[in-house]
Amino acid sequence: FLKVWPEVTDPEKFVYEDVAIATYLLILWEEERKEKGLIEKQSFVDLGCGNGLLVHVLNNEGHSGRGIDVRRRKIWDMYGPGTHLEESTIVPGDNHLFPDTDWLIGNHSDELTPWIPVIAARSSYSCCYFVLPCCFFDFHGKYSRRQSKKTQYREYLDFIAQVGLVCGFDVEEDCLRIPSTKRVCLIGKKRTFPPTDYALIDKQITRYINNRQTCAVVTYDRRVGLNHRDHSDDVCKEMGSQLLEKETETADPVWMPGFQPREKVEQIRNCASLPRDFVDEVVLSVANLLLNAAPQKSCSNMDGGDMNTWNQGESLSLKEVAEHLNKDTLKRLKSEYGGLQTLLKNNHQVFEVLNGRVHIRDWRKEKPSRKTKPEVKRRLSAEAFKTRLCWFFIHHPDGCSLPSESCPYAHGTGELRQSQVTKKKKHI
Repeated sequence: FLKVWPEVTDPEKFVYEDVAIATYLLILWEEERKEKGLIEKQSFVDLGCGNGLLVHVLNNEGHSGRGIDVRRRKIWDMYGPGTHLEESTIVPGDNHLFPDTDWLIGNHSDELTPWIPVIAARSSYSCCYFVLPCCFFDFHGKYSRRQSKKTQYREYLDFIAQVGLVCGFDVEEDCLRIPSTKRVCLIGKKRTFPPTDYALIDKQITRYINNRQTCAVVTYDRRVGLNHRDHSDDVCKEMGSQLLEKETETADPVWMPGFQPREKVEQIRNCASLPRDFVDEVVLSVANLLLNAAPQKSCSNMDGGDMNTWNQGESLSLKEVAEHLNKDTLKRLKSEYGGLQTLLKNNHQVFEVLNGRVHIRDWRKEKPSRKTKPEVKRRLSAEAFKTRLCWFFIHHPDGCSLPSESCPYAHGTGELRQSQVTKKKKHI
């Protein structure tokens, strides 16, 4: 799998991590069979299964089960008919219960993570769960911190454990040996209540979820200036009770109407998917702004004894640059992660962004790395040499600060070389 991994994710991390998680589950389930005197291997459903490798390993080890994810992955086609994967959106509610399943798995399941103990509790009295929390989500959206004495990770783990306790599970915590900083798992395999109290626990779950939702609204109001400090708990309880009564009356099959599942098509929002002409326009505007912001600075370029001046321009803060861009451009950039700063950093050839200030990059000052580059990086650098046009040669009023033989970029189309990097990747 390391050799043929077709995804953009790092196989060194995901392959070893999923194999290790599968091993942990296989041993956990083997112990459970010995404790309960079971012969048949446990069934499972992996919610938010991602690349599906964990499902593939468990299926091949004789456990009947399937993985469900909102988005199909390329690698799914490589597993064969023995691996059961489904492209579907999970919305927590009565229509997504698994009464015939022994275990629910949430391996980095994002927005489904806090819901997995709830789904397990409501699927059947015998349904268990395993969650490995990573990204921080509450029932209604992103998780908001409530304590400052704990790390965010520890606080979130305690929250997911609390959800399991409210759902009537005896929650266990363990630390996995996997190549990840988020490696603490939470397991619910035993109930703390008899089957006769099932309806009572179900109401307790509903009340808890509603209180989490209404308290989040109160916290938001407090941030914008409303003073709920003295009676926020009372407001939470009152609003929670109202929601509980309303839900009992309407019997909505969806447990939280405002739940937002992950989008089916993953959006690339790091400015990499912006149209090339839009990016070029912003780059040219910012460069001209820096070049014209102050009287020209003369920088000597010692090349064969000749003294040449090259306009290095002025440095401006990101805020100052943003003030000179039109509203439509800024609005478009704000929809991307990192916004203007990310776009400028992506255009490494032209700009240097340091400590919140933007500079025109002077390639004469670029010092070669003191560390010896690995052979692969040296080869890739050599293969990329002169495969892109030099922005300064085309757009800078003084041209490029480097002579053609020293510039890694092509001074005109006559110097352009065909890139071999893409071809080699496709061949591999």
